[in-house]
Amino acid sequence: MDLSTPIEKIPRIGPAYQKRLKRLGIKTVENLLYHFPHRYDDFSNLIPIAKAEVGGPFCFQGEILDIENLRTFRKRMILTKVTLGDGTGKLTVIWFNQPYLVTTFKKGDYVCLAGKIVKKDGSKYLSNPAYEKIPAFAFRASAGKPLQISENLNFDPTHTGRLIPVYPETEGLSSKWLRFIVKPVLQKLRNQMLDPLPEIIRKENNFPSLQKAIWQIHFPDSLEEAEKAKKRFAFEELFILSLFVLKERLKLARERAIAIPINLDLIKEFVKSLPFKLTSAQKKSAWQILKDLSRPRPMNRLLEGDVGSGKTVVAAMAALNVAKAGYQVAFMAPTEILAQQHYKTINNVLKKFGLNIGLITGKENYYKNKKISRKELLEKLKNDELDILIGTHALIQEGIKFKKLVFVIVDEQHRFGVEQRAKLCQPIRDRGGTGEGQSPIPHLLSMTATPIPRTLSLTIYGDLDLSIIDEMPKGRKKIITKIVRPKDKKETYDFIRQQIKERRQVFVICPRIEPRTRAELGTGQASQQTLSWMEVKAVKEEYEKLSKEVFPDLKVAMLHGKMKTEEKEKIMFDFKNRKIDILVSTSVIEVGVDVPNASVMVIEGSEKFGLAQLHQFRGRVGRSEYQSYCFLFTDRPGIAINRRLRALISCENGFELAEKDLQIRGPGDFSGSRQWGIPDLAMASLTDTFLVAQTREEAKKILEKDPEFKKYPLLKERLEKFRERIHLE
Repeated sequence: MDLSTPIEKIPRIGPAYQKRLKRLGIKTVENLLYHFPHRYDDFSNLIPIAKAEVGGPFCFQGEILDIENLRTFRKRMILTKVTLGDGTGKLTVIWFNQPYLVTTFKKGDYVCLAGKIVKKDGSKYLSNPAYEKIPAFAFRASAGKPLQISENLNFDPTHTGRLIPVYPETEGLSSKWLRFIVKPVLQKLRNQMLDPLPEIIRKENNFPSLQKAIWQIHFPDSLEEAEKAKKRFAFEELFILSLFVLKERLKLARERAIAIPINLDLIKEFVKSLPFKLTSAQKKSAWQILKDLSRPRPMNRLLEGDVGSGKTVVAAMAALNVAKAGYQVAFMAPTEILAQQHYKTINNVLKKFGLNIGLITGKENYYKNKKISRKELLEKLKNDELDILIGTHALIQEGIKFKKLVFVIVDEQHRFGVEQRAKLCQPIRDRGGTGEGQSPIPHLLSMTATPIPRTLSLTIYGDLDLSIIDEMPKGRKKIITKIVRPKDKKETYDFIRQQIKERRQVFVICPRIEPRTRAELGTGQASQQTLSWMEVKAVKEEYEKLSKEVFPDLKVAMLHGKMKTEEKEKIMFDFKNRKIDILVSTSVIEVGVDVPNASVMVIEGSEKFGLAQLHQFRGRVGRSEYQSYCFLFTDRPGIAINRRLRALISCENGFELAEKDLQIRGPGDFSGSRQWGIPDLAMASLTDTFLVAQTREEAKKILEKDPEFKKYPLLKERLEKFRERIHLE
């Protein structure tokens, strides 16, 4: 057995448990040993029975003097009653509805029990304690003193008598079972585990060795030792992550790209052609992007800006500069609706410049605002008759061949690595370059309306340069945001009716199903279909209620992801053209949909969304001179939920909100720990600004001294494993 051994080969793990472990992402011995506890139960308070008092938890070691099952007729419950003795006295122990314990224990067994002492009807008893058997030979006793485990026999309790690890669990997989499996594997392998963390870093930071830390994080001698181990592993993961992103940055810096000179006259002409004034933040971001494009090294920049701050116009300016220099631009969006909207926006702002702009999605294709077959569009692309091609992930599918692709814009997908760039640019490489240099790769601009907290920008996004649009266009009014309880819904509906009388329009968003439900249903194809069905059903129910009961006299429509593209397009077209008063939708309208006349956003089940997503929804209104409103409907007005929803009310700025979201929910929820493949411990540590900065500095030092890790082969190996595991691309 070694760290790469599959769990199927670990003794005492049958097929049923293998499935349960895999639900937790545990497929190998290494995964098992790095499945760390999220807390500890303190069962270390070992006392003699004579000193037992109400409270606890306390731990007792002794001999079973009697055991029986009793039935309580009033509640139809089976009680397992044990009498425990330890030389100082006797103690009654009660387990509820665990009748099998009469076969687990027998008179004369020695056990260690841990739990709370309760008092009922004048009698004290130990209630539902954790337990484990202890071999008789491990005990020593003397007259009048309690039985105790003999120290020289080196018997180490697992479930009682110490700090007990409590792990993230899943149905049918308890912490007790995990301790039972982890401990022998750890005993067998921990001394074989080689420490990838350089000794100089361990000494400088007073970290325990890997062998010690891996034991202490699972079975700590004290909470202090557990914390030291946690800090070491958090540092290690963040250190590896920092090394990874900094090395990616260096790797990209060695690549070649085609330099695009800044055409100042063209840029001035573009700015003059706009029907509005650019903000200072837009101008600054545009200049940073144009400067990057003018260098012979690939740009790797993330453009952050609040919903409605004007990121697309900045991207269009850069695309124009590239296209007029004689090269091609690819613009990728995450959904068909957003790709279509970008197509319309880009066509509109660049209509005076005579560019050939196309759209490709899974179903429809356009060229110069006319429908065209996929075959014709691809022919034009290959023959360099297309300057800008906008689309979904269809852009990187087989058969898409750009002739002179130099610039890639990606909306709401921050990870687009060297391999994916290479895939887009393969036709250039196949032809031996474009004349300016061998094997160039495209410049990349990512865009996001989800502002990234500082610690995440240093780690997960550490290989990206940042441009920030932190100003909104002038004339926009603050969106009034309110939490609405069930009793106040009628008043809100009356307000909505008044807004529609004033010729305004309304969005109503229904929530997605929560991740917890997804886990319960499993991860197979059937469960995905079930989730989609449940989401659509919720929207249909809300649509039926609003159209037939609440607003029967108004025009109410429905939109969801299961509809055909033609249906979705027609509904959005009708909504934009004021043929629909209220649009009931799933989160399909989360990003990019622009209806300036909409002034009210209603979010049903608002507690089910993260702050960043709620902020995105809110940004669908307030896009004109009209006063706009966002109503957060919630049926669960708890303290934690109130805290999140009130944060949305108090924060106008998405950047401030992102920091609060990180604090409240934690980085795993904020950025999707499963997506990134980063362990929970490291994810939780991403809120520790000092630790993040510390790991980044240490990573820089190592890369400056030894970029190929010649002195640190174990670190190199660990980094390669990390590359295989993490899904940054």
